[in-house]
Amino acid sequence: MGDGSRSVFSRGGVVALFGLLACFVAAPVLAQDVVGEAQYRSIGDLDSRMIMWVVAELHLMFGAFVLGVPIFAIIVEIIGIQTGDKRYDDMAHEFTKLLSAAFATTAALGGLLGFLLFGLYPQFMGHLTGVFHGSMYVYALLFFGETFSLYIYYYSWDRLADRKWVHVAVGGALNFFGLAIVLVANSWASYMMSPVGLDPDTLAFNGDTWGALINPLWLPLNVHRLLANIVFGGFVVAAYSAVRFLVTAKNDEERAHYDWMGYVGNFVGILALIPLPFAGYYLGREVYSVSPVMGNNMMGGAFSWTFILQALLIAMIFLAANYYFWTSMDRIQGSNRYAGSIKWMLFLLLAAFAVWMTPHNLPLSAAEQIRIGGQYHPVLKYLGLMPAKNAVVNLIILVTFANFLIYRRANQGETVPVSQQGQSPKLLIPIVSAMVLAYPLYYGFYLLGLDPAELDLPAEKASLFRVPAYLLFIEVMVAVLACVAALYDRGRLAQMVLLGLTGILVTGVLGVYGFEILEKANPFLRNIAVVQVLLMICGILVALVIDIFEFRNAETLGDIRWGDAPARSQYALILQCLAIVMLMGLMGFIRSGLREDWHIYGVLRDTSAQSWTPTNATMTITVGFITLVFVSWIGVLFWIAGLSDKKEQSAQGGEGA
Repeated sequence: MGDGSRSVFSRGGVVALFGLLACFVAAPVLAQDVVGEAQYRSIGDLDSRMIMWVVAELHLMFGAFVLGVPIFAIIVEIIGIQTGDKRYDDMAHEFTKLLSAAFATTAALGGLLGFLLFGLYPQFMGHLTGVFHGSMYVYALLFFGETFSLYIYYYSWDRLADRKWVHVAVGGALNFFGLAIVLVANSWASYMMSPVGLDPDTLAFNGDTWGALINPLWLPLNVHRLLANIVFGGFVVAAYSAVRFLVTAKNDEERAHYDWMGYVGNFVGILALIPLPFAGYYLGREVYSVSPVMGNNMMGGAFSWTFILQALLIAMIFLAANYYFWTSMDRIQGSNRYAGSIKWMLFLLLAAFAVWMTPHNLPLSAAEQIRIGGQYHPVLKYLGLMPAKNAVVNLIILVTFANFLIYRRANQGETVPVSQQGQSPKLLIPIVSAMVLAYPLYYGFYLLGLDPAELDLPAEKASLFRVPAYLLFIEVMVAVLACVAALYDRGRLAQMVLLGLTGILVTGVLGVYGFEILEKANPFLRNIAVVQVLLMICGILVALVIDIFEFRNAETLGDIRWGDAPARSQYALILQCLAIVMLMGLMGFIRSGLREDWHIYGVLRDTSAQSWTPTNATMTITVGFITLVFVSWIGVLFWIAGLSDKKEQSAQGGEGA
């Protein structure tokens, strides 16, 4: 790294770090001094909440980058160690270098956010500090651990080149500190939605900090944000590679390098994207459990139309991901065998997205309502309900996984029979499959023994629990048969049957059965969604295990022509990045806005002049502005990193001369 980037890292990062530490160390004093003086403050005539909104969201986006990229880097570095391919190690090194300026920016935004909170919302921060002040000290100290780990991880790259697993251990420490920081911060955000440890009469906090940390929404928020950050990091890496491919690459070697790098970034992002909707449903389900009022506002009230916008952005991401697979196959010899299947995949995706984006309550004029006979469309109203949404989102994931398998097989020719691959498939296929199938089997028996009274349902409703339980047993049985068939060299047929059955059960059977449950046993609908998730996980993971051995050591029809990817495939990677940034801003608005006029839900009411819920128009303008600022900012950081690369290349050229 050149002197310029070292200066940004060491000086800017440390100054911001000490500012953030000072903010949290002074937190109890600041809060205690101002709670009785003023409930709200402002900076001149500026909107305090708008300032907080922009700064907080930018901090979260940079934080997601700083958390996601180290996870991406260590995964790629381990792959490089296992495969012996130096390209993986070089890519991990290149993106670790990008963390320098991004880390300093994240810490600076965090310090600014902390000072703004204490200055503008003293009463709110007085309560939050009284509950979490112990964890705030830990939070600030964790930054020291992350900073030192990042220093050692980056600057020891060449020194530990012969001891890569030691270097990976340092990267593990970096990821540990980063994850710990996120876990602590998530406890504060989730406590605002699901406070615990409060006196029922005075609403004063009389619990312990640990109990407040592990509040009901803490775990689901952690799962959702961790996966989202990995997706975010992977897609930012892919977009960076696409820009370098399109703009700065000067020769075929550089284009090949950035084409391959974009593929790896997209691959990591897609792997985390596939389970992300499940994590989102888990979080939404727990929001309902904590407060049915918040849950109803989320899906059927003030925020229902924001979820239509969410569906649109997610559709962009999945379509761009699949489009990248399809267009990138042009550089793979032998991929023309699968070209005919693309139109059917596209049809399924478009049909599923059409259902997913259909609202239950259409924005109609009085005349339009009279023409269709009421506020709800006689047919489309069903497509706006959760059974339809759950069915098609699983179909989207299944189709994307199928496209991934096609891309993976594109240049694979004649395969080595599994029965001739020694003992490893005979051991690993059954062991991995048994681990995958254990919980679905357990959950099926759980549903058969579930007492309807636990869901506030009459005893006769127990019969409705049998269908999803039996479907789980059928899926497990077919998955076991698929494993046996794979061991007897019928793996591809077994995959087709397993994935086809999974699609039918998840989309066709449970999609329709969900409407019956919605009418007769509404609380059980959440369990139906869990069954759909388990069926999908069973089908995907067992099929993937089979596929790994089915095409192990297969004949290669030709090399992948890295660098020959069409430009439109790179624009798809850039679109993915823009969509995930906007989606992060939108979901931040939803998560925070669900509290409506409460700072701490049910405890501390927002009585400021800005306590109203912003309109969707205000939200889209603000999130669009935040997206523009973040993308521009991260582009400048990448440009700075590029200057460092040019300086190093010039120095190497001078030495060579």
